Amino acid sequence: MKELHTGHLFWPTTLEQHRTYPALTEGIKVQAAVIGGGMSGSICAYLLTQSGISTAILERNTIAGGSTSANTGLLQFSNDVMLCDLIDQIGTQDAVQFYSACVKGVQEIGEIAGKLSIDSHFLPRSSLYYASTEQELPKLRKEYEALRQNDFDVSFWEPDTISKHFPFRRPGAIITNGDAEINPFRFVHGVAIAAAAEGAHIYEDTDVVSHERTDDGKHHLKTASGHEIEADNVIYAIGYEPEELRGKLIKPILNRSFAAVTAVQDKDKLMHWHEQMFIWETARPYLYMRTTMEGRVIIGGLDEEIEHPIDGERERSKRINKLYDKLTAHFPMLDVPFEYEWSATFGESRDNLPFIGEDPAIPGVYYCLGYGGNGSVYSMIASHIIRDLIIVGSHPLADIVGLSRPTL
Repeated sequence: MKELHTGHLFWPTTLEQHRTYPALTEGIKVQAAVIGGGMSGSICAYLLTQSGISTAILERNTIAGGSTSANTGLLQFSNDVMLCDLIDQIGTQDAVQFYSACVKGVQEIGEIAGKLSIDSHFLPRSSLYYASTEQELPKLRKEYEALRQNDFDVSFWEPDTISKHFPFRRPGAIITNGDAEINPFRFVHGVAIAAAAEGAHIYEDTDVVSHERTDDGKHHLKTASGHEIEADNVIYAIGYEPEELRGKLIKPILNRSFAAVTAVQDKDKLMHWHEQMFIWETARPYLYMRTTMEGRVIIGGLDEEIEHPIDGERERSKRINKLYDKLTAHFPMLDVPFEYEWSATFGESRDNLPFIGEDPAIPGVYYCLGYGGNGSVYSMIASHIIRDLIIVGSHPLADIVGLSRPTL
């Protein structure tokens, strides 16, 4: 089993008492079997059951226990690939349609969050996306024009405006409106409860070890304990886990990233953080910063081109110390040390778009793989696409993010 994170995670501490689910102990038949109980799997199961499709979530460990626990909790419509670059890559119409779907995805997560029995700390936010150097300013202005011309809710801040609102100065920044923050651990557990209430069957400690499709089109999954699931459709929502059960996909680029969370800050100190905006930059790998509802600061980045998280605390601490220096360089008044820190696997696709859709070679097998810094929003988009592909056989975004797209 792939180790997805090491260190001291923050999100699980925010919901220490949560619902658990039994392991599968008998054979079952469902219309849709969702493999994976993280952000993608839980939302997908929720929408499928709402649409009247009998669904089971099969999670090898625990709900929200994988990448969800190391999720940034940032929901943004801007992506790792700028809109202006995506336009060059796939054309204006498709690029704008994809970005618009991300705007809608943030809104839809908020709508779901508002219905859950667990408060997932969803809060609308704006983002400050600044040029890390003067050399990167022209590209940032180009991105601003692409967003503005296509009616996205953005503005541009000059250096004086940035320094008026923050204790740092940068060459320029795009302000994007329509983003949001969330507690991913609480959200996924809330969605799982809602999906179960709609009729979804949820199984933890249920490891699927084989998958066969018979001549009648049925899919037969077998667990490590020997129990069988018969399904009309199978959705793989297993993120960065091993590839042994999938078709011949183009594998993602797996890196490792780092994150840390401070103690609760004094409110007077956070007054220097204008509107609690998200902060990120044009440099790659980029740095990001956000606050939490209770007044903590989350900072992350320093991605490295190594797949496995750092095991040794000493080596991990060297990176975390760099994050602390970055934080205090932006906000010198924040002097409270970190209480949580971790290293986690982070995946990106080769064309900066998620893998969503039906396997080109295996009918009835779907992939819900939201690779990239915008993975939570991709999960929302993927759930709609897969539901529509199963029910009506099409979706407007299917060709853009599908597994047969030309950019792969």
